[in-house]
Amino acid sequence: MAMASFRIYGGLVYPLLALAFVCHLAWGKHSGVTRHYKFDIQLKNVTRLCHTKPLITVNGQFPGPTLYAREGDRVLVKVTNHVNNNVTIHWHGIRQLRSGWADGPAYVTQCPIQTGQSYVYKFTIKGQRGTLWWHAHISWLRASLYGPIIIYPKNHTSYPFPKPHHEVPILFGEWWNADTETVINQAMQNGGGPNVSDAYTINGLPGPLYNCSAKDTFKLKVIPRKTYLLRIINAALNDELFFAIANHTLTVVEADAVYVKQFQTNVILISPGQTTNVLLTAKSQPPNATFLMSARPYVTGSGTFDNSTTVGILEYISNSISSSPLMNPTLPALNDTSFAANFSQKFRSLASKKFPAAVPQTVDRKFLFTVGLGLNPCPKGQTCQGPNGTKFAASINNISFVLPTTALLQAHFFRQSKGVYTTRFPDNPPFPFNYTGTPPNNTRTLNDTRLKVIPFNSSIELVLQDTSVVGPESHPLHLHGYNFFVVGQGVGNYNPRTDPSNFNLVDPVERNTVGVPSGGWVALRFRADNPGVWFMHCHLEVHTSWGLKMAWVVLDGNGKSQSVPPPPKDLPSC
Repeated sequence: MAMASFRIYGGLVYPLLALAFVCHLAWGKHSGVTRHYKFDIQLKNVTRLCHTKPLITVNGQFPGPTLYAREGDRVLVKVTNHVNNNVTIHWHGIRQLRSGWADGPAYVTQCPIQTGQSYVYKFTIKGQRGTLWWHAHISWLRASLYGPIIIYPKNHTSYPFPKPHHEVPILFGEWWNADTETVINQAMQNGGGPNVSDAYTINGLPGPLYNCSAKDTFKLKVIPRKTYLLRIINAALNDELFFAIANHTLTVVEADAVYVKQFQTNVILISPGQTTNVLLTAKSQPPNATFLMSARPYVTGSGTFDNSTTVGILEYISNSISSSPLMNPTLPALNDTSFAANFSQKFRSLASKKFPAAVPQTVDRKFLFTVGLGLNPCPKGQTCQGPNGTKFAASINNISFVLPTTALLQAHFFRQSKGVYTTRFPDNPPFPFNYTGTPPNNTRTLNDTRLKVIPFNSSIELVLQDTSVVGPESHPLHLHGYNFFVVGQGVGNYNPRTDPSNFNLVDPVERNTVGVPSGGWVALRFRADNPGVWFMHCHLEVHTSWGLKMAWVVLDGNGKSQSVPPPPKDLPSC
């Protein structure tokens, strides 16, 4: 099993930059094989910010181990739960073609793995290559349970960009001194916003701008004129992040494990759930400086947030920290929605013969889903800490989704949906209003478990519309089991008569997670060619907890190859 490796020098942690590169070469003769991994969920004492806490980890690592594979490989991961919490693991961005039982969201495709139990996730990587990631998919456990998935191209297939000297995973996360399960449980009980994290992290390390964290700083050493592929993953629970490296330009080459037309930028914006691969070319001569790499939040909501910055250090090998001045990057303002809109519109698919953009040119079904926050009355006899004594809720088309106590995919497969879910999820907002204008007086949401059923192989157009009921806010929406094409976006309310004329049906970017613009909309298209039950939710974990989630049922097609297979024998029970 390939594991992330680290060396300690003078109290600083340096990842072995050659690891991914070496594995790439070592596996050059092995493609289309089965990769076996073992994930042991266990507690480990971890110290950050002067604070030591028992952290739930995989194999004692934080962040967790990296999964390496090639396009076409079969992956088996045995997950054994040694902690008191129920656990599931989601392989974020893996399409899970006819392997929905391995997708991982709790009570959607499986019941959780209980203490002392094991479950083997089995899936084949088909038609995908690039950077994805894995994480826990139950409550807020992904705060510490996450790690990279690196998928190399098939044998004898090169990248559509110059081969990098080294490849380096860069994982953004959040650190809480408090127990995150306690944080979200308290917030759900009192109806208010949860406490925010104590720090952001780069590869699990907060950096020197936080108390007691100078030794916990990610450091990247580079050689002049060499090019490095940075595999950037936003694993933070509740924040979109700006990222930049002082005095260096980044070339974007991939998003969500799909190659894109290259473009250069000084700053990237990455939402929770998204991955972005960039090329970093070191300067031709070793400069007399050390460069900070910084990440801080992009904020559009009116709630509290962690207004802090995590930094790592980019250092040329011939220099030393003690003699080199530090250079700081310039990041956009915290609420720079203009930068966010312009940056997202730069992404385009390659749309080449080798990497076509198979965007549906016509659609069978059109949906308009509102996404946003709402306020529900405080339950009788309870004191709530939401605005004016209310309780925060979040919804899609005014439905605040309630997870059942049995797995949705299991209920669907065995035709036992009664008492578990209904299929009455609305195609459009049940109460149309000025979505980005003055909110209506009644902001109450309906708590229910409703699914949307669509036929196999139907072409879908989905418009996601932000609302200003509590306030406009960006929402990173993730669709399980599918990639989709982002064919359009705009500000204000979506106009079905005029906006489609500006859709990009030639080379739209293909993603699995997209940011719904604050006070705006985004239009997606995909073909429903993967039968099963597929979760769709906001990747801001607090919004998911409040109900900003739903699920699609994609019906079976004709024959075995277009149908959901029976569940595996070791599928956990509720």
